Amino acid sequence: MEALKQYITVKYVRLSDFLLECTVAWDEKRYDKVLQTYAKPKLLIIDEWLAMTPDANDLHAIKELIHRRRRKSSTIFCSQVLKEGWYQALGGANTEAEAILDRITYDGYDINIEYTDPTKAVSMRKIYNRLKPLD
Repeated sequence: MEALKQYITVKYVRLSDFLLECTVAWDEKRYDKVLQTYAKPKLLIIDEWLAMTPDANDLHAIKELIHRRRRKSSTIFCSQVLKEGWYQALGGANTEAEAILDRITYDGYDINIEYTDPTKAVSMRKIYNRLKPLD
């Protein structure tokens, strides 16, 4: 929200939606235009990062996007997969996975949101459910 207040262009997408859009765009011969659409904003937020296992075409699309955005703009990866598990989630020992992680981690910052006391961990769904008005 703060980025929008400062008139920074922001785009939000779920990883699965981005990959689906890339697949359709490839078939319709507008793949480069779709990548440009996602490369353009100053801030891109990719949600559900690595919630599914990408195939070879998906890895290529991810690598191309990250490469186009590198050092020109910011990308936030929202994931429930710990960063240590990203390599394996990207398919393990392959050059695409290594290229993607190199581009992300070289200039990246990690922000891990964790409970200070795991014994008192409460799901955000429970917190927000309590805030709903009673009918």
